[in-house]
Parts: sequence; C-alpha cells; structure tokens
Amino acid sequence: MKKIKLIFLTLILGIFAVIQTNAQEEKPRIIITADPELDDNNSLIRFILYSTDLDIEGLVYASSQFHWTGDGKGTKWYVPGREYDRFNMGICPCESYRWAEDERFIHDIVEAYEKSYPNLKTHHSGYPTPEYLKSKIRFGNVEFDGDFSKDSPGSELIRETILDNEPGKLFITSWGGASTIARALKVIQDQYQFTTEWDAIREKINRKVVLLPSGDQDDTFYGYIRHNWPGIEYRVFRDSPNYGYGAQLRANETNKPLLTPAYMTENIVSKGPLGSLYRVWGDGKQMVEGDKVDYFGLSGYTADELRKMGYFVWMPPQEKGSWLGEGDNATFMNMLGNGLRAYEDGTFGGWGGRTIPTVVESNSAFSSSAGSAEQMAQRLAARNNETEEVAIPFPDFFAEAQKSFVARMKWAVTPKYSEANHEPIIHFQSPENLLVNPGQKVKLHAAVSDPDGNEVKLQWVQMPAGTYTQAVEINNAQTETAEVQIPEDAKPGQTMHFILKATDNGSPALTRYQRVILEIRNR
Repeated sequence: MKKIKLIFLTLILGIFAVIQTNAQEEKPRIIITADPELDDNNSLIRFILYSTDLDIEGLVYASSQFHWTGDGKGTKWYVPGREYDRFNMGICPCESYRWAEDERFIHDIVEAYEKSYPNLKTHHSGYPTPEYLKSKIRFGNVEFDGDFSKDSPGSELIRETILDNEPGKLFITSWGGASTIARALKVIQDQYQFTTEWDAIREKINRKVVLLPSGDQDDTFYGYIRHNWPGIEYRVFRDSPNYGYGAQLRANETNKPLLTPAYMTENIVSKGPLGSLYRVWGDGKQMVEGDKVDYFGLSGYTADELRKMGYFVWMPPQEKGSWLGEGDNATFMNMLGNGLRAYEDGTFGGWGGRTIPTVVESNSAFSSSAGSAEQMAQRLAARNNETEEVAIPFPDFFAEAQKSFVARMKWAVTPKYSEANHEPIIHFQSPENLLVNPGQKVKLHAAVSDPDGNEVKLQWVQMPAGTYTQAVEINNAQTETAEVQIPEDAKPGQTMHFILKATDNGSPALTRYQRVILEIRNR
C-alpha cells in the first residue's frame, strides 16, 4: 500500500513539475529573417528547439552581401566593397552570389523539427505544431542584396505583423541583410506619411518594434531604416558569449570541452534529424557547389593548401567535427523564458549578452565591410569600456546555454520524459520588483524543486544591470532565502538586479534563473 501511495505521489509531483516547467507568463513575439549562411543554419536549429518560449510570427529567407539569389532573368549585380570585391574574386557583376538553386534550409529544419515533434512535446507541452511553423515560412527580398524596391511575401508578412493590434513588443531579427524589413517599413511610410494617421502609426511602430541585428549586412539599416525610423529600438549586443565562428580559438577552460569534436558528435550531430542538419567543421558539406568561400566542410588541409585549391581562407581550419559557429544566437538568446527576463529591456542582460546603451555615432562600426557582427560589437564594447568602471563583471553564460541546448537536442530523440534531464523549477515567493529603502535589509525568498528528483545547487548573484553600479553584499547566497543589505548611499530611483541560479546535478547539468529588481523608494 505504501508503495502504491509513493508511486501516486511521485506521479502527481511529476505532472506538477511538467506544468511548472512549461509555465511562462509571457512569450515574446519574434520574426526571424536569415540568409543561408552556415551559422544561420545552426542558429536556427537552436532557435527552433526554444520555440516553447516564443511566439514565432515569421521564418523569413533574407539576402545579404554574402548571399543573394538573383532575379532569374540574367540581371547582373555588383556593389563595391562587398565580399567578392574585397577578396578580388573577379566573378561579379554576377547573376547570383552564393545561393543554391534549390535553397530551402528553413524548410529543411522545420521538416526535421516535424520528425522530432512527437518526442519534443513529451518533454515540453509548449512546442508549436509543425503545421504552425510551416505556415510562417516566407521568402523575403532575396533577389539582390540591399534591394528593397519591390514587395515580397516576407516583407508583406512583416508589414502586416507590424501593423496588427496584438499587445506587446514585436522583435525582428536580421541574421542577414535588413532589406526585407526595410521594404515592410517603406511600404508603411509610403502609405501613411502624408495622411492624418501618420503620427499615430509612427508612434505605434516606435513603441512596438525592436530590431535585433547581426550587423548591417546590406547597408539598408543605415541607408534607409536609421534615417527614416530613428525612433525604432535597435539592440546591439556586447558581452555575449562567443557563439561565433572559431569560438574554440578563444574559449576559456570551462567552455573548451563543450566545443570539441567528441562533445559535438556525442551531444549534437548524432541527435536525429535536427542533429544531421547541424554543421560542424569537416562534415563534407557545402552550401553551394563550387563556393570558394565555403571550405568548412573539408578536413585535413592546411590554410595554404586550401588557398592553392582556390579557396579564400579567412579563418584557420579547425579539427574535423569541432564547433563551427552559431553567430546569430545573440539576437534571440535574451528572448528565452529562462527566468533572466532579458527580453524586457536590452540592458538587463542574459544568454545573448546585453545591449550597448550608447548611441552609435557613425556608419563605420556597422558597415558591411567592417567585419563580422561579433567583431563590430567587440569594438564598440572596447570603446565603451575605456571609460566604464566595471564593479560587477558580466557572467559568462556560454556553458549554461550550451548544456541547455544539448538537453533539448536529447529531448528530440528521447520518447520518454524520465530518460532525459529537465530544468529545475523556481517558485519565487518574493515580488519580482521591490521598492526598498537605503540601509534596509531585504530578504529574497524562493522555493526550488527539480522535476527529475535531482539535487539542486543555489547561488544568488548581483547582475551588472540597473543604475546602482557598485557591488552589494549578499548574505546566505547559497540558500533559498538570501539577504541583501541596501547601501546607505543608494539614491531614490536607483535600481539593482539580483538573480537566483538553480543548477541541478543531472546530465547535462541544467540551470534555471529568477531575477529580482530592487528600486530605491522616493521619500
């Protein structure tokens, strides 16, 4: 009888845990625009595994200076300073550039998701149906990079979503160029600019739309959007974990093991249909046959040997099977419902880093010829840090994010809930936003459980966010109830951010967070 009661209790707790794990008060609305670059492919695989946390409004093919399809009519295209010009390829003006005739990487990933869906929904009921995701796929302005002279199915989807009356922010990424986004905004401007509705429409869009870029890859941001829509929020990230090409080259000792061929093979590329689409070094694949910039599928050659074979080598070859890149992750990783609340404000910070709170003075830092988005962000971060006193370091979230991705890849091939790990659950018992007084002792309460019965390690930490920038003492920082001593010199209106990290001892170890924001009361 006792055994039956124990099984029943365990079942009830398990159901409760699944409900709690799947619970999320808000799902940010997001549109992905992406070109068929290797790291866009990989970022989209990660993204789709977190579709539980997001309201996906569009999956849109985009062009960029690196990829465009042409119009199929023999029209030749050339823009000075582009990749083909910088590498002196001598192939353009050309009819298309690095775009396969049958390019469908977004479709391929959604179809792989469809095969994985029965397993995924066992682990999280919030996964959208494959039919829903298929309904959101569109081709944007892909004919020529930077050309937004014509409507496209993708630009129409973006325009309609921008103008709808759904509440909350609309986040729009540009993993490639922003020409499809520019077209949507241009049509809106042309339709309303000289009408009595213009002021209201423009204010609505400024309040609603947040652009999440991977640099300005076709000059349409500075060529059109910045000048005509200066009120739209444009989040540029710094302090992001290094998800880009060659991350292993600068990885620290904690992160290096998570980028090796053995780790990638065991935990990612071997995991079913989605894993088979994930790109790693030396996997024998090529985006477009004969592409002289894409040598990543080759292995066993030195950089000099690759150059003799006609390739334009801009990154040293890596070990076969090792990490290749997910360079667009920073644009969406803060949108995830992991408890960091990073989507609420760009300065909060999360798995995608945090936004740069300064205004960009010129085009040069974000021009398509200035380097990768990661390099651009690093340059701006370095410039800002020249005058910024760092009292609280920004956390390196790479390992926690990578292990979470690995867990979800395992979900995709695991039909039983009990045979995979799931995040701890934090039941926060204090308000997420508290008004406090200088000199006050504030208790932060939480209760933590784990759906798999794992042990959970706790750690309260202060985040480098808010307007009070000095470190604050935290007592009982490894317990469910911590105590914070509010400094006497804190001024009315200043804020400070704390997060609770709850990490289980499952395989892989998974971390859940809860952020609380303290604001000094006006007296």
